[in-house]
Amino acid sequence: MIKILLVEDNEMNRDMLSRRLARKGFDVVVAVNGQEGVNIATSSVPDLILMDVDLPVIDGLEATRRLKADTTTKHIPIIALTAHALVEDRTKSLEAGCDDYDTKPIEFTRLMGKIEALLKQEGV
Repeated sequence: MIKILLVEDNEMNRDMLSRRLARKGFDVVVAVNGQEGVNIATSSVPDLILMDVDLPVIDGLEATRRLKADTTTKHIPIIALTAHALVEDRTKSLEAGCDDYDTKPIEFTRLMGKIEALLKQEGV
């Protein structure tokens, strides 16, 4: 089963997205802040990470930088999730090491297309 780590501090967003992903057959693991996301990713090595950008403890961009700098986790595709939809927000996410970017509110069909494309690219 493909494992997705969802790093999201908003309980409603986390609950909705994790349930929809589980219905699609994914094993969903959740973290509620950036540091917890780094810790879980390092210990469980998921197939893909959905990373909220605005997180407590350490933000999603810093968490991404740490994961991409670690040999254990650098290969894991990361999709940034953010309510910030400006071009520079997308650029910051990609520069931090995110493999893709999506805006909130989440359009699930569009997000699934990005997830499937990255997993296929990784051979998962």
